Amino acid sequence: MMRRLLRDPLAHFLVAGAAIWAALSFAGEPVDPAERTIALTKEAQANLALGFERTMGRPPTDAELDAQIESWVREEVLYREALRLGLDAGDPVVRRRLSTKMDDLAGAEVETARPSEETLAAWLRDHPGRFAQGERLTFSQKYFRSEDALHEALDAAGDADGDAISLPERMTDASYADIKAVFGSQFASQIARMQETSGAQVTSGYGYHLVDVEERVEGRQQPLSEIRDRVEADWRSSTAAARRAKAFELLREAYRIEVE
Repeated sequence: MMRRLLRDPLAHFLVAGAAIWAALSFAGEPVDPAERTIALTKEAQANLALGFERTMGRPPTDAELDAQIESWVREEVLYREALRLGLDAGDPVVRRRLSTKMDDLAGAEVETARPSEETLAAWLRDHPGRFAQGERLTFSQKYFRSEDALHEALDAAGDADGDAISLPERMTDASYADIKAVFGSQFASQIARMQETSGAQVTSGYGYHLVDVEERVEGRQQPLSEIRDRVEADWRSSTAAARRAKAFELLREAYRIEVE
């Protein structure tokens, strides 16, 4: 029996947890009882019931809700103990999910905000290229992984080859939506404001680009009343992205970054 327990990974997990708890107590570090309290609010219970209803197409019975609560408690207990044991460290999936949640927190307020007509009208006025009907751009681009590589290309009068990436080197008669779908909103929002030009520096989620805008076909600007939903969606996503970027800048300033 004892040998079986010693070979059981769960036993090792529980022993490690007990050892950490004992070490904290031995070191004289107080354990806050509040940290060992799991509270499930009425609102959280309502969310569990709502999640069940969305999945099953009907509200849960009392027994089914109790089962949902017990499942939630089990998950919360294991989650807290995993964090206490540091099991989140070095896990790329956990790291990515937590960083995504931090990002989401910064933009959460925007997701539920109701912008005024004045706000949306100003947004439409400031970003006409995103909404003009028939607006088209023809452009070519070279991609660079780093800003230093881009500057080297500029020093070479733009003749340097870009880095390899699975992005089109040229788009013809592309709408804002077309460009956004391929290069992302950051790239599209910058190029949407450009007239015909060469060697323009543009950033995207992929990295850095040198862009030559060969032709721009102006579109017809639609009134806000006809495209309100599109304008609001664009305002919401762009404003949330800006807030996430600002929040990250503020957080990053609190750290000293050392890259070996």
